[in-house]
Amino acid sequence: MKKQSPKERIKPVPEFKKAQVDEILKKLKHSRTILVASTKGLPASQFQKIKSDLRGRADIMVIKKSILLRAITLSEKGMLQQFKEKVKSDCALIFSDIDTFELSALLTESQSSTKAKAGDIAPEDINVESGPTELIPGPAISELSSVGLKVAVEGGKLAVKIGATIVKKGEAIKENVASVMSKLKINPMKVGFIPLFSYDSKSDMVYEEIKIDKKGVFDELKHSISKSLGFAIHLGYATKETISFLISKASMHEKVLESKINASGGSENASSWRTRFRWRNFRIKK
Repeated sequence: MKKQSPKERIKPVPEFKKAQVDEILKKLKHSRTILVASTKGLPASQFQKIKSDLRGRADIMVIKKSILLRAITLSEKGMLQQFKEKVKSDCALIFSDIDTFELSALLTESQSSTKAKAGDIAPEDINVESGPTELIPGPAISELSSVGLKVAVEGGKLAVKIGATIVKKGEAIKENVASVMSKLKINPMKVGFIPLFSYDSKSDMVYEEIKIDKKGVFDELKHSISKSLGFAIHLGYATKETISFLISKASMHEKVLESKINASGGSENASSWRTRFRWRNFRIKK
């Protein structure tokens, strides 16, 4: 019996798939930003909410990988072809005229906190601070102790006396740790669209590592600002914020040097030396 050739076994492409490819091609042609985001673990209710919140600013499509790959090939856009190697399952395609990083920030902000399950990977160090809880004495004492927390009974309820880091960033969360976090109402996991990579048609460039954490950046900026004052004083950099500290610092140095001069029994008059020190060695550039 004659075997069928591969070509003879190919089925006609369904019309609805052709329509989906055409729709994607139109959006690829008219959108500035094409972003791929993971939808893994995203509940349908939250998907619809995010889609509604972004209406008018972005269009979201969830399609089969094969259809997307076909559309990308037909688009003939240079750098966009890199998507074919990066697209995985459980992904959504987001079209927008918003800048890549602004769109990524919107998606990050739309994420919500949820409980951790055993096996989840901790997104950051998870700390339990000392303080009262709503837990009553009983099995919870041994459960909290098993993850390294020192507890005591205060006012009929458990209180954490000494806090601890119960799981570190990047570690798999154990079942007992997940249980304790649930009891303490700690929700460390994020659920929502997770930006993976994006294509900017204006610049014909593909961007990766596009997760924008506004809160994290703001906290880091505040930390840097808090350190900048001390650094500027150390350098002797004069501004309206540092000038009072620099004058105080110069005054202390003056007193130390004056005491050393007097103690050495030198012939130089301390008062005369003080005047020269002020005018020669402490100069502030406006």
